[in-house]
Amino acid sequence: MKKIVVFASGSGTNAENIIKYFIENKSAKVVSVFTNNSKAMVVERAGKYEIETEVFSKDELIEGIVLQKIKSIDPDLIVLAGFLLKFPEAIIQAYPNKVINIHPALLPKYGGKGMYGMNVHRAVVENKEPETGITIHYVNEHYDEGGIIFQKKVAVLGTDTAEVVAEKIHDLEQRFFPGVIASLLK
Repeated sequence: MKKIVVFASGSGTNAENIIKYFIENKSAKVVSVFTNNSKAMVVERAGKYEIETEVFSKDELIEGIVLQKIKSIDPDLIVLAGFLLKFPEAIIQAYPNKVINIHPALLPKYGGKGMYGMNVHRAVVENKEPETGITIHYVNEHYDEGGIIFQKKVAVLGTDTAEVVAEKIHDLEQRFFPGVIASLLK
């Protein structure tokens, strides 16, 4: 069975959705969730499904301790699902084309450092974009610049607030992210 490691920093709704998808799908399994935030809701969500959780510091990520833990698991895919730290080049090099991320906009627009969550949705609304969406992409050494795997668009209405856009994006993430992961593992 294929093994997936998920990295998340926050609420973990995407992580939980991926875990549930592969419990039902059985083609792969989320074997561990890594987080840099011991208080993140993702820890509780992973625990509900008895998924091992690794909590680490930024120093442990930079110093290679996290890479050693990943190597001991030997995953087929590393999935960033709301992970907010810059991902180390050492891990990317150890797992070429095996580290993916989901971004809440249509890259290359609204990507880069600091462009996550509500920051992205506010920018989309403020710039009166007619559409936005999700981008699933490979991770490289630059924020949000890796090769695009999948994009899905949604209309932004003139009356939409950043909160409404966030709901639309969350719906796309929940509907499409697990299936794209499954297709990469075939």
